[in-house]
Amino acid sequence: MVTRAVLRRLAERRRRADRRYAARLLASTAVAAVAAVLFALLLVLVEGQWRPLRQIDVGAARRLHELAVHHPAWTDVLHVLSDRVWDPVTLRAAVAVLTLWLLRRGAWRLAAWAAVTAVAGGLIGLLVKVVVERARPALQDPVAQAPGYSFPSGHAMTGMTSFAVFVLVLLPLIPRAWRVACWCVAVLSVLGVGFTRVALGVHWFSDVLGGWLLGLAVAALTTWAFEAWRTEAGRGRVPVGEGLEPELAEAAPER
Repeated sequence: MVTRAVLRRLAERRRRADRRYAARLLASTAVAAVAAVLFALLLVLVEGQWRPLRQIDVGAARRLHELAVHHPAWTDVLHVLSDRVWDPVTLRAAVAVLTLWLLRRGAWRLAAWAAVTAVAGGLIGLLVKVVVERARPALQDPVAQAPGYSFPSGHAMTGMTSFAVFVLVLLPLIPRAWRVACWCVAVLSVLGVGFTRVALGVHWFSDVLGGWLLGLAVAALTTWAFEAWRTEAGRGRVPVGEGLEPELAEAAPER
């Protein structure tokens, strides 16, 4: 027979789980809000050609361009990273493969989240580019060329959304001892994407910063939506650091 003490402990455990889950939902919303506000502020500064920001953009572009011009081997490495490894087409193809794999496992809601995050990021970034119409850096002896407008950086935004998808989907399948390393690889990759674009002279630093912020806002908003669905569907609580759907580590989830 279940005693009152046991029932109280169970109830308290549920309340703690609810509080942790609510905190995660609120955290996703807060991250999205902060990222969106910072992006809006950055956009105002870019459009208004705020002098301190302009000085940072020009200074970073000149210094990194000089380095690229005088070190061809270094520039070749940047091209490989930017145009092949971290290219938006490569990253979106990887997300598409991951989405198909999720569908095969029956995790169609998680697959929809991954697809929506990637597609929404691409479309929103393109829309903002068209609205802002910012020109790319015009440097003497350029080491790279890129079509289209400059703000925000599509590479930086795609890097942010794609690596968010990779980590939040695959984290349950990764041994705990390796999870910190995976987070480090994801963060360094996102930072590396932005660095290569500025170093190759095809984006201003503020373009990259804008791409990171807008990509973070998109990923946080779609994550919040997925978390809200889990709450409404009565799925188990997910501790922070366990990924979006820990059931992936078990048998294929129910459809």
